[in-house]
Amino acid sequence: MSGPTVPASRAPVAEPDLLIVGGGPAGLATAIAARQGGLSATVLDRSRPPIDKPCGEGLMPAGVGKLEALGVRLPEAVGRAFRGIRYRDGDLVAEAEFPGAAGLGVRRTALHAALVRRAEEVEVDLSWGTAVRGLASGGVATDRGLVTGRWLVGADGLNSPVRRWSGLDAPPGRHRRFGVRRHYRRAPWTDKVEVWWADGVEAYVTPVAAREVGVALLWSGDKSRFDLLLARFPALAERLAGAEVSSRDKGAGPLHHRPRRVWCDRLLLVGDAAGYVDAITGEGLDLAFHQALALVEAVRRDDPRHYARFCRRLARLPFALIHLLLFVERRPALRRRLIRTLADEPRLFERLLAIHARDRPPRSLGLDGAWHLARGLVRP
Repeated sequence: MSGPTVPASRAPVAEPDLLIVGGGPAGLATAIAARQGGLSATVLDRSRPPIDKPCGEGLMPAGVGKLEALGVRLPEAVGRAFRGIRYRDGDLVAEAEFPGAAGLGVRRTALHAALVRRAEEVEVDLSWGTAVRGLASGGVATDRGLVTGRWLVGADGLNSPVRRWSGLDAPPGRHRRFGVRRHYRRAPWTDKVEVWWADGVEAYVTPVAAREVGVALLWSGDKSRFDLLLARFPALAERLAGAEVSSRDKGAGPLHHRPRRVWCDRLLLVGDAAGYVDAITGEGLDLAFHQALALVEAVRRDDPRHYARFCRRLARLPFALIHLLLFVERRPALRRRLIRTLADEPRLFERLLAIHARDRPPRSLGLDGAWHLARGLVRP
């Protein structure tokens, strides 16, 4: 592995199969998958549970299925199912439901706690409060000394130091996008995730509990504040007026980070560290859980190229959709034509949502669906 190294102060102890830097959802999912696959895993993180990060907190149906495959169980009263997606742009409203299982809105802290419990059940070695200082021979240097592993996994998020230290960072994206999240204590008014659109900013409203909603704002340009951005959605601001704010605002950005590739030598990247374009489709956690299972399979086969190929295939559709929506987001007239088309043709929206949810292949859109979508985008 290339990049700077930091001297370590003590010899390594037992060497796990996977040494995972980052104890968020991606790192914990990878560790759990490793244990289920008969591998040992150590997780290092400088924080301690519960770890909260800015997140839209909506799990698509496929992501819910991957959580179940990992044996992660949320308490019955935690989280809130959502049945589909609703777009709002001024007076335009388009909505569609998932064809199969529902998605799940859940507070990041509750999801993290459930992942920690499952990791403890399967005997993952969890080293909280351990700061990683840099790469070292066969592992990483920490504030507690050298820690080694057969494979090193960078699961340390959007601004991954492991990605930077290993020389896998690519130049940042051209467009600067930011996100900020806040929770309100009030009952959800719909069983869908709502996406409210305005010029240069979107608001994502996710039901996360019986009496709580999460609101994530994404925007282009310079840094801003939650209340200034929320004021650009008067109807949403009115709906939230008087509700108790139940969390501290948490923000992130710029959002676009892509590595040159997801592995080098015996180092692998997973989750946001493995590449992130934008939160506009809400698939970050879903992609991370898919990657975690594939990474463990690649380690078992001693074939990191298998993992790289999987990541490329996995990201192809969501990244294409993200770039399409960002193109539309920057062109208000085109955006409104798109939403009007989806509102006028709900079956087309349902097909697109089924593809997005991985319930149907892209070819299921069909020539007729592609034609109706194209016609709607070009009509005045």
